[in-house]
Amino acid sequence: MVERIIHRLLLRRHFWRYASFGEVAEIYASRTMRIFALRLVTVFTSVYLFQEGFSLTFLALFWAIFYVFKVPFSWPSALIIAKYGPKHGTLISNILAAASMAFLPFVSHSALWSLFGWLVLQASSSCLYDLCYLVDFSKVKNGMHAGKEIAFMNILEQVATGISPVVGGVLAYVASPHVVMAVSSVLFLLSAIPLFRTGEPTHTHQKIDFSGFPWRTTWRSLTAEMAIGYDTFATGTAWTFFMMLIVFTGNGNEIYAKVGALSSVTLIAALFISYTFGKLIDNHKGRTLLRTATILNSSTHFMRVFVTTPIGIIFANLLNQAGTTGYSMAFMRGMFDLADTSGKRIAYLFFIEMAVNLGMAISAVVLGVLLYLSSDVTGLKMFFILATFVTLLIATPRFPLYRK
Repeated sequence: MVERIIHRLLLRRHFWRYASFGEVAEIYASRTMRIFALRLVTVFTSVYLFQEGFSLTFLALFWAIFYVFKVPFSWPSALIIAKYGPKHGTLISNILAAASMAFLPFVSHSALWSLFGWLVLQASSSCLYDLCYLVDFSKVKNGMHAGKEIAFMNILEQVATGISPVVGGVLAYVASPHVVMAVSSVLFLLSAIPLFRTGEPTHTHQKIDFSGFPWRTTWRSLTAEMAIGYDTFATGTAWTFFMMLIVFTGNGNEIYAKVGALSSVTLIAALFISYTFGKLIDNHKGRTLLRTATILNSSTHFMRVFVTTPIGIIFANLLNQAGTTGYSMAFMRGMFDLADTSGKRIAYLFFIEMAVNLGMAISAVVLGVLLYLSSDVTGLKMFFILATFVTLLIATPRFPLYRK
């Protein structure tokens, strides 16, 4: 059903690639469902664990371990994709994600074992899925109009990202967080179904070869991807810490609905700016967009320090949405072009996946150390000030596409 709706909405706008639009629509449908399932719970995982009695320092280090685990798992993920293809890899990933949700409800009874089980399965699933998505989309996109296709994908992601925290928050408040986990598990399993109407987009039973890897043209993008990982943790987990500690302290179960609602208010803005940014990228403005959006995003981190009210959260989220959407779309377009021309698609995207997870792990460790050395409020504010400067590295890659 999701895929049929996407066909009706977007097929006329993809007239330049009518013959293979079905493959892109499959990715659109599958990723929309996957993002919806993921965002149902990810916004609230930290809140749930915090209410179970875990300190912010513990949670920061827990997330650090989560992302550290993903770094070495990037290699078996790449091997799975090379042998079976990204679609079968996505199916395996979604099964692991669904299974992981069975562990969280037992945190109050056997905390460490439950957290360990969730961490291993969810981290493995997340790493495998992210790499599958990059390889699949990189292969089937249209080179002449990839900016629009990335824009449409981002629009659908933002719809799922915007709606799911509200749905998850209301379910958690009205029923319980456990109901949200169950719904998420079902959606994880369903989200792989749209992919299998067509075959694998890449050859299967490949061998990953690193000989002759183009380090000179890729190292800057890998460094920038680490900064993107740092930013992703700051914008997601660290910002959730900030909201529940400073703005919504003492709200009980209402915090789920409030955090969810404020995480969703930027939806309308995201829909408009995604399409606009896609046109800019296709009109050869990607390099300018990458730099400008990075500066806006970095400035937003500094502004977070002064937020104390829900209105401040909304304003910060709007600015962050514009900055993050702009740099991520421009970066992704340059990255896909580099993957196409490198001759080492899976190897390059494997390094990209390692870099982003390493960046998130470093970000989580930095936050954990700052929280340990100071009070929670001071540690969070120092973290966002530091993120202001670290995230400027996102603007440093010199993609060949943007030098033409």
